[in-house]
Amino acid sequence: MKKMSIMFASILMTTTAIVAQDNHGVIAPQIQVNGIGKVSVTPDKVIIRVGVDNRDETAAVAKKTNDAAIATVIKYIKSMKIEDKDLQTQRVSLYKSRDYEEKKDYFTASQTLTITLTDVAKYEKLMIGLTESGINKIEGVDFQSSKTAMYEAEARTLAVKEAKQKATDYANALGQKVGKAILVSDSSANSPIIVRPMYMMKASAGDMNDQTLALGELEVVSNVSISFSLE
Repeated sequence: MKKMSIMFASILMTTTAIVAQDNHGVIAPQIQVNGIGKVSVTPDKVIIRVGVDNRDETAAVAKKTNDAAIATVIKYIKSMKIEDKDLQTQRVSLYKSRDYEEKKDYFTASQTLTITLTDVAKYEKLMIGLTESGINKIEGVDFQSSKTAMYEAEARTLAVKEAKQKATDYANALGQKVGKAILVSDSSANSPIIVRPMYMMKASAGDMNDQTLALGELEVVSNVSISFSLE
């Protein structure tokens, strides 16, 4: 019982000391608010992931056929004036699988390319040319902006302005004024438009005038939390 009394007294003394310290310090009135900044952007480049699959009963033939198709595809891509830095081999594979209906083993050779298209006006022609060159699947199409950093800065400015306005509204309602920012915490993320992976049908040259790309908009978002002093 004596030990418990000593422990309780110790805790009470510590708590009293903290309270006393707070009471002797200067408590600065402050307000914490959140702000969101959004900027809508029209994409000016497209990241296209395409691939070629070929299957054969022997690994050598599957790989040779696939390599020939990829070589033709790369040649076509370069003819579209796409720079080497905007073309990258993403994945290469060769694997064995079993067709249980035919009761045969097959080898599948696969290769994926990533193309960065900086001139979106070339999209239709590029996609048709890719299918005619040997591409037999599309793994994804991502829309991006080459000026993302600039739009992120704009979104951050808008987020801060909204936070400051919120703080001002609350302060006015309290009959006070907003002072300097005490603490700023940032948590931001972009929300790109993404086309889900799909297999595409082979198109003909007569379809080139049909629109198959909807650029939409990217939304660059900034979230900020700011603590302001109140005067």
